[in-house]
Amino acid sequence: MTEPSPLFVIFNRASGRGDRDEVGPAVEAACAAAGRRCELLPVEQPGQLAEKAQEAVRRARAVGGIVVAAGGDGTINGVAQAVLGSGCRFGVLPRGTFNYFARTHGIPTDLDGALRVLLTEDAVAVQVGQVNDRVFLVNASLGLYSQLLQDREAWKRQFGRSRLVALGAGIKTLLSGHRSLRLSVELPGRTRQVRTPTLFVGNNALQMEQVGLPVADAIDHGCLAGVMLKPVGRWAMLALLARGAFGRLGEADQLLKLSFRCLTVKARRFGSRQLKVATDGEVLKMRLPLRFQVAPQPLLLIRPPGLAPERREAQAQHGTEAGA
Repeated sequence: MTEPSPLFVIFNRASGRGDRDEVGPAVEAACAAAGRRCELLPVEQPGQLAEKAQEAVRRARAVGGIVVAAGGDGTINGVAQAVLGSGCRFGVLPRGTFNYFARTHGIPTDLDGALRVLLTEDAVAVQVGQVNDRVFLVNASLGLYSQLLQDREAWKRQFGRSRLVALGAGIKTLLSGHRSLRLSVELPGRTRQVRTPTLFVGNNALQMEQVGLPVADAIDHGCLAGVMLKPVGRWAMLALLARGAFGRLGEADQLLKLSFRCLTVKARRFGSRQLKVATDGEVLKMRLPLRFQVAPQPLLLIRPPGLAPERREAQAQHGTEAGA
């Protein structure tokens, strides 16, 4: 009988719910009960994540193992960056605040449930987004949304991690004012000049469905979903935030919505060389032009088959249908 594939588990001790000592023992106990070998690779500092992920991929490739990321969407993104294109299967133990990547693929957010999926299910090819050479699993953005994420992280460090803290940070950012970006947006065969406070590119259908955006369906059909805001004042922006909270953002006429497999963004203002770009909550500066695309290769994700329960609920609420 072939020995089951070993697991190489990267867990970020600084991530998510503050469960610094829970992940390792739980993984070891579940693997022992299932007769599976596992190796733990803890990340003590954020700067170690890329190195640990590359180490896990090297070791997994040598023995046909599975690379597993335990943490929030930022940690999962960092490990996926190393796994994509390696041929390794990828597993997720979600430990963050929102956990959109896991939830859209039906992976439970409780540790025991996620471990059951990891140890019993098969790998399924799932779509990945890229901006230049950077992976994003949930979304990538520039402008106001990336500033909102920076402010949210500052609030989390001060007040702790919760959805209420995230909402409060978002309101403060919107009330502080914002400036518009002047962009040249290029799709195959057409170019559009736009002025917008933010460009948001989604690769997570559940996130889109929950705020009521109909472009979620594009993600199920192999595209990325783009959203741009028309220039609006701060009170109109707060009204949009409220619409999103109640799942009715798609009704707003201040949005420009599009779907695509490839989109190039350039700055119209002379002298602009870099912009801040957020990928799955991590903000960094990137050189222009920015090329958003569906990655040529998928991730081989360990997940349950079919449409996730939360996706079915979101679709029922908004009266839409999408593929598995």
